[in-house]
Amino acid sequence: MKKRRLLLPATGLLLICVATLAMRPPDDAKNDKPVVVRGLLRDIACPIQNKQSTSRAFNRKCAEDCAKRGSPLAILTDNGTMYMTISESMPDMDQHEKLVPYVGKYVEASGIVYERNGMHSIVIKQIKEDKSVALKDDLE
Repeated sequence: MKKRRLLLPATGLLLICVATLAMRPPDDAKNDKPVVVRGLLRDIACPIQNKQSTSRAFNRKCAEDCAKRGSPLAILTDNGTMYMTISESMPDMDQHEKLVPYVGKYVEASGIVYERNGMHSIVIKQIKEDKSVALKDDLE
């Protein structure tokens, strides 16, 4: 018995390629329009290691201590996405000093967002505290 080979017309193959590319997330895509990210500005270690820690319930003293010791900072959103803070220059410039006053506060940050392989980052252009969000900051 002869094996049959399925041959697709060139347009069919092209459509499959286009559809496959369209389904892929925009890896390493840059959005030139400012995006607003809302969440808790804090160190990155605790929310990764401590499942009880969220964008509205956390240990403020621990977050502040970690930040003072130089832990990288990120914005933890309500849906659990963490946006690492980066500069727009290459090589990256430290954002720590500028952001420490916002550690442990729920913020609204406007800036350029980058995503790559599940990692999220933001170049913050403007940041302000959102005092309308109630925080529980005494978790153990």
